Amino acid sequence: MLLPVRSAIEVRPLSRPGRLVGGAKQLTLVLIVSILVASCAQRPSYYPAKSDAKPHPGVARAQSHPIQGIDVSKWQGKIDWSSVRAAGTKFAFIKATEGGDHVDERFMENWEKARAAGVPRGAYHFVYWCRSATEQVEWFKKNVPADPDALPPVLDVEWNGSSRTCPTKVPREEALSMIRLMLREMEAYTGKRPIIYTDITFHKEVLEGELPDYPHWLRSVAAGPEERYAGRPWILWQYTATGRVPGISGNVDRNAFYGSSADWAQFLSTGCDPRRQRTGQGTATCNTGSRVASAGGT
Repeated sequence: MLLPVRSAIEVRPLSRPGRLVGGAKQLTLVLIVSILVASCAQRPSYYPAKSDAKPHPGVARAQSHPIQGIDVSKWQGKIDWSSVRAAGTKFAFIKATEGGDHVDERFMENWEKARAAGVPRGAYHFVYWCRSATEQVEWFKKNVPADPDALPPVLDVEWNGSSRTCPTKVPREEALSMIRLMLREMEAYTGKRPIIYTDITFHKEVLEGELPDYPHWLRSVAAGPEERYAGRPWILWQYTATGRVPGISGNVDRNAFYGSSADWAQFLSTGCDPRRQRTGQGTATCNTGSRVASAGGT
């Protein structure tokens, strides 16, 4: 048998007009505290003009990072870079080359228009495991300008099991040897320490415990990178492939920089991971050239 339930808070009549007493006062205080706690618990969402077609709760905190950017290729079609910048985009990485004979058909268009719009941009090369490292890096040099105001170049390393011409994996040591050669040559050509982009599988099978002196850009679309990459500090986090950004029709990859606006400004001006600089390890990840990207778009 259910017994009548009394309210835990008893509201008594007002003893004086406009004055709360007893339970009513307690209720008001509880409501105020609840509102304050809720507001503190909410993470800020930077650049509300951007969104996600299929947001995943496991990566919601990525929105709280103040420096947000994108990566694009021909699959984004024609891009209105002025709108992209106006939405608060702080950086863009643009697909340039793949293997030893492929150039993204929109690379130069995106490269020039992003710069004209004031969006800091860098180029990335997608590794094709059936071509030699030397061929690939020479192809990158042939097709990507050594632009002093560009972001550091990116070496995109992941297995490509869906490839019709090269789905196989190479042995771990062979993959690492190829990666090291391409990183050295890209740095010599651009004057900037390259960033390594990778996914969970490739990192576990090839990169785990390797190449600590290079900044890493990690793909993790269902959890934070620290939950998927054992002991790997990250400088960039690709957290969704279904982003929405003004100026781009359809899906686009969205990315977050790990640190503050001040950290970003330091990275732009030096090419160094500010965390390593603070611990005296900065020279291992600094650019060897002079000027890096301008802070346009900040």
